[in-house]
Amino acid sequence: MNVYALERIGDRLRGNSYPGRGIVAGLSEDGSSAVAAYFIMGRSENSRNRVFTERDGALFTEPFDPSKVEDPSLIIYAAVRRLQGSLIVTNGDQTDTVYDGVKAGKSFSESLAARQFEPDAPNLTPRISAMLSFDGGYSYQMSILKSADESGSGCNRYTFSYSPVKGVGHFIHTYVCDGSPIPTFQGEPERVAIPNDIDELTAELWDNLDESNKISLYVVYTDLKTGREETRLINKYTKED
Repeated sequence: MNVYALERIGDRLRGNSYPGRGIVAGLSEDGSSAVAAYFIMGRSENSRNRVFTERDGALFTEPFDPSKVEDPSLIIYAAVRRLQGSLIVTNGDQTDTVYDGVKAGKSFSESLAARQFEPDAPNLTPRISAMLSFDGGYSYQMSILKSADESGSGCNRYTFSYSPVKGVGHFIHTYVCDGSPIPTFQGEPERVAIPNDIDELTAELWDNLDESNKISLYVVYTDLKTGREETRLINKYTKED
């Protein structure tokens, strides 16, 4: 068994109706770009009623139709924020927790120590996060905050720190697959291949997310020499629909 084998992310997603929300972080194949991606999915009308919007250098989830919002607490948040020398990506309002913590001099894991999984029993959805750091050379970290048991009696916290390798990324998502309750992600972030072309990765992600449940996708490539960003944003629901 080759534990260092890379799988295409499309192969990991294909046929899985509900991996939930997912984060990818890594390095392009030629080593020139730091890479991050974030997607959201939804099963209920409330969670499907969302779009990604870029504003003031950040990425937000926002209601597609504000009149249909039932409970904004776990579905409306800043998903991506930029802080000098870092890019923060999470699946909830812990984006702001990490941003404020790092700004105050805390580490990524120290910032997340104040948070736990989402209070959405019986699913107890994990909080997943990533931070790409550019000061002193490129590196990235990922985190998952999971319930210790089915009753939510405690929170287990896992942080993964990576030395970037050309063409290698790591993929973490909230759920293994669909279910009732939905089974929580297990193990370490999954190794996936990262191409040089942002459009190739964007298409591979979007085209292999379940058509009924996918909602939005954001991909960003950051040139490690110039700092220039190239982004792609796809919303399933648009004003023309």
